[in-house]
Amino acid sequence: MLQQTRVAAVIEHYHEFLRRFPTVERLAAAREASVLAAWSGLGYYRRARMMHAAAKTITRELGGKFPASADGLRTLPGIGRYTAAAIASIAFGEPIAVVDGNVERVLQRVTGKPVAGEELWEAASHLLDAKRPGDFNQAMMELGAVVCTPRAPACLTCPVIELCATRGELAATTKPALQKKREIHYVLRCREGEVFLVRRASDASLMPGMWELPEMTDTNGGGSPSFTVRHSITVTDYTVRVWRDAAPLHGGGKWIPVSQLKQVALTGLARKILRKAEIL
Repeated sequence: MLQQTRVAAVIEHYHEFLRRFPTVERLAAAREASVLAAWSGLGYYRRARMMHAAAKTITRELGGKFPASADGLRTLPGIGRYTAAAIASIAFGEPIAVVDGNVERVLQRVTGKPVAGEELWEAASHLLDAKRPGDFNQAMMELGAVVCTPRAPACLTCPVIELCATRGELAATTKPALQKKREIHYVLRCREGEVFLVRRASDASLMPGMWELPEMTDTNGGGSPSFTVRHSITVTDYTVRVWRDAAPLHGGGKWIPVSQLKQVALTGLARKILRKAEIL
């Protein structure tokens, strides 16, 4: 869950996920739709699918036992170099360094140069406390998350300021991507405790198989939207207009009881709209 998502956004989902799937066997046996429903709101849903696949591999091929090394962990679906190193060092004490966005920022500021790629991993390995690799890696990630922040780092409270070459922000070598603006429209239809949703195609490039509100392409029928929400996905900022009981709907879809929405794999935007409408 902590891949590409902040800790504050994860905690509530983490506890609920463990309540639903307390063991790797329970996770492996669950339907994908149930896993996605528990993940809904965290984004990057491929992570959930890969974790589900990894749980199946562990239970069916490894006798329910997790690999204890970074190399072994990387054989599981969805686990790359960073995640494997984090698990191996924290859970199994393997003396291996991690490099995530926070660690990268700390290393660049400490060294005073925009190190990247394999040079970053070598720098992290050089600093690693091999006797306490899990604690060291967590400390490095926490340092970047709460002290050595992207903007306005808290240098005066930094415990390693004497080692730092920049003592402040390192000049950016690349320009951040410009945010795109887009307006989209959705229909919110409700009846007697049910809401009408459509399912994204199983081969869709984004969020395949997830449930969402029907999108409107024609808004020339007059009137005004019921409410507006803001939503961002990577480099695009969306202004989302929501219309209640708009023009008749065409194509597939399904009326879903509101009482069952917590078990439905909703897109993050659909969940945001339903909360704004006080349906969730």
